[in-house]
Amino acid sequence: MSSGTPYTDKTPTPSVTYTAPTYREDPVDAKVKRKFRGKGASEYYDPCQDAANRSIQCLNRNFGDREMCSDYFQAYRDCKKKWIDERKEDRKKGTGFFAKS
Repeated sequence: MSSGTPYTDKTPTPSVTYTAPTYREDPVDAKVKRKFRGKGASEYYDPCQDAANRSIQCLNRNFGDREMCSDYFQAYRDCKKKWIDERKEDRKKGTGFFAKS
């Protein structure tokens, strides 16, 4: 029988910290602007492609459950909004992406 001491589980419990996904590249930084300016007229360039790829990976990982990936979708939307807003502002000013080099 037992010696009278209760059993205690000594297995460490992992501490899990959730961090909402964000896009890696700033869609309006100098590196992205150089890439955008250097592309051909018929080439498509999306500075938010990284966020889009991670959204797809999340869907694949979670068997298409969109609720599980809502943070990834939001990160992509935030990236695209920042990118589009910057392009609109530059177009109004005639600077940035649309400036004559």
